[in-house]
Amino acid sequence: MKNILLIFMLLLTFLSCKKDKEVITTPIDQFGTYNPNYILPRVLTYLPPMENPDFNKMTEEGVRLGKSLYYDKILSTNGLSCSSCHLRAQSFTISAMGPVGTAVLPHVNVGWQKAFGWNGGEEHLDNVALADLAEGNPFLEANNDSILNRLKRNKNYQILFWKAFGVKITELSTPERQKYISYSLAQFIRTMISGDSKFDKFVRGETALTPSEMNGYNIYMDDNRGDCYHCHGSAGNPLWTDREYHNNALNSSFSGVDQGRYLVTGDPADMGKFRSPTLRNIALTAPYMHDNRYATLEDVIDFYSTGLQQSATVDPLMNHIAQGGAQLSTSDKADLIAFLHTLTDSTFINNTAFY
Repeated sequence: MKNILLIFMLLLTFLSCKKDKEVITTPIDQFGTYNPNYILPRVLTYLPPMENPDFNKMTEEGVRLGKSLYYDKILSTNGLSCSSCHLRAQSFTISAMGPVGTAVLPHVNVGWQKAFGWNGGEEHLDNVALADLAEGNPFLEANNDSILNRLKRNKNYQILFWKAFGVKITELSTPERQKYISYSLAQFIRTMISGDSKFDKFVRGETALTPSEMNGYNIYMDDNRGDCYHCHGSAGNPLWTDREYHNNALNSSFSGVDQGRYLVTGDPADMGKFRSPTLRNIALTAPYMHDNRYATLEDVIDFYSTGLQQSATVDPLMNHIAQGGAQLSTSDKADLIAFLHTLTDSTFINNTAFY
């Protein structure tokens, strides 16, 4: 009898321990473990480290998600994706005018920019896509109910968001969901770095420029001829932009989008100012200027040579405004264009990490 009682008590103890163990066990999430692999942005010589904000540090998972969304039509109701207006062959821009009345800026070395858009309307890369995700935005004609329903039907994206940010994307409020979509796109765009053009190789001592290309660079740097470097950088600035806003004497009067930076700041001194676009891959990104008015590089050089227009806010850096332009010779124009072609980075547009 004592043996039976002992066995019964041991059995009760065992069952009690098993029950306690089941109570304290944490279930594994259906999407797996959230354990992102943090990475650092690529470094370019002569430039400070790219911003990698604490609230959206780059991870392999975040970049993977952002790349997938960049090419997916899931965010639109018009059958477009980010990549529809950022074509790889054109250095991730497009020759057509954007739906808001300005040209589409290329996605190249964007992570070093300090403001975004032609007039600097957004100051943080991590928030840039929020405008495109706004209800009815003309780029994607976004509909947030549609985006949510599509994500609910797409288990793969639910897993990708979990692995990238540890969030259940379909259970978030619309602002939170938009935030993480924008964060992932920003992470991918930060990887889109170009630093291997012929001129980059020349600076590294890996190749030589032709006499025409070298003379073109000298013209570019010459205050009395091209005088381009003040706004567009030099060998020591591989961004090929000063990232500032200038009235480059394109117009003598201003209305609509031509008012530029003034539309953001309301400061009359900013009338007609636009951010200096990068010259990297410039031969791939025709047409030119904020309104796509010039079809070719030859047209652009002709404008700076003889077509400058006076206005109250013309930038003081436009040294040749009094004579209408730099008055370049035919051979100088040809050499300057030859130099600009050395800024083309074919490895960038053919990098499979970006498509």
